[in-house]
Amino acid sequence: MREVDVRELTGLVARLCVEANTQLPQDLRERILDAERTEEKPLARAILGDMEANFTFAGERGLPICQDTGMAVVFLTVGQEVHFVGGGVEEAVNAGVAQGYTQGYLRCSVVADPLRRVNTGDNTPAVLHLRLVPGDRVLVTVAPKGFGSENMSRLRMFTPAATQRDIEDFVVDCVRQAGSNPCPPVVVGVGLGGDLESCALAAKEALCRPVSLHNPDEYYADMEGRILERLNALDIGPQGFGGAATALAVAIEPRPTHIAGLPCAVNMGCHVTRHASGEI
Repeated sequence: MREVDVRELTGLVARLCVEANTQLPQDLRERILDAERTEEKPLARAILGDMEANFTFAGERGLPICQDTGMAVVFLTVGQEVHFVGGGVEEAVNAGVAQGYTQGYLRCSVVADPLRRVNTGDNTPAVLHLRLVPGDRVLVTVAPKGFGSENMSRLRMFTPAATQRDIEDFVVDCVRQAGSNPCPPVVVGVGLGGDLESCALAAKEALCRPVSLHNPDEYYADMEGRILERLNALDIGPQGFGGAATALAVAIEPRPTHIAGLPCAVNMGCHVTRHASGEI
């Protein structure tokens, strides 16, 4: 059994909140640069150039890449040989989010109640997803989620009669209807299977996959490629002004499901689909 003081967890979460909001993942940067190099429409190419200047400036000066620094979504993968000491895990995570957002001068966007909308002042509580695995390590991923893209996400409970083409059409239609709202070029996370809530979670987890990686199952990797090609033929383009770069990546995460169901969730990520990870 390995003891971990929750103060370590608080410190790591705080650091990752700042890092995720100021440093765009390298593979996502490269996708934007590739899109800029290959874009034929002058306006779209200029917008992609502005995006490059923005994430470069933010990274060099430790400033937020986007004014919407999001809700703090925290994925906590804990080895079952770990024993936390010094306090509660959820409290430690929220303390880290509060520290990261207030001391890092990040915008606090969380209200305590969905209808009586009073800001909590420190971006807590976090959205916390906890998973137990073998081992004695703690892996933390912080994925700040802005709501320009989150508001464009959708979930549909298909029946098993739905075809692969039906699923692909649904994903493409989600992006088509979203238009410029999620600040394209987008990253599209797709959860397929499970039940209602696990399908939505799979779509959110898909946004944390490096955009340079495809699903290891060739069947789904091919599906990702077809959807991406169709999305980039929509001519929505960067910020909705037209162009070849409507989407930077599509990531599908399938889950076992019930014989009578086929849930599909689409979680939209903007061109600054942020996440940062660390280990204790």
